[in-house]
Amino acid sequence: MLVVLAASIVLVMVTILVLYETLRLTSEHLAELPVPPRWRIVAVVLAAFAGHTVAVWIYAIAYWLLVLRLGLGSFSGVPVTTFEDCLFVSVVAYSSLGYGDHAPVGHARLLTGVEALNGLLLIGWSASFTYLAMERYWPLHGKARAHRAAKARSPADGEPGRERLFPPTTGT
Repeated sequence: MLVVLAASIVLVMVTILVLYETLRLTSEHLAELPVPPRWRIVAVVLAAFAGHTVAVWIYAIAYWLLVLRLGLGSFSGVPVTTFEDCLFVSVVAYSSLGYGDHAPVGHARLLTGVEALNGLLLIGWSASFTYLAMERYWPLHGKARAHRAAKARSPADGEPGRERLFPPTTGT
């Protein structure tokens, strides 16, 4: 029991750090991407997905090691005998999907429960990060379109719409 409890704490810390670094690096380099705002948001979603995928694999390795190799817990239902089975258990637990194909028994119950709570928190965190990125880059869609339209007009057109893009300054 103590081994699984200690492993759970380590797994939570490691997966938090993985997602933290994924989101930090994404945040630092997002503005440097030479792509339109739409693709920056796509990059945020893909980076978050990659971070979650790494977290799921970390838990799958823990199941493989703790349950299959060390015998600390087990699963009832469909047999869990390979790493691929451990990966499936991890995806189901992390996402809180809960198919019911594999029911944890013994110490594995603690590990799957911690993974479900950890996944819930990390998914919420990445959703919040994605929202912040969308809040920053979403409004740029309209500005980029308006800017392109203004550039396409010739100076002979009298530059209609210029005031909307560049309102006249008042005062000095």
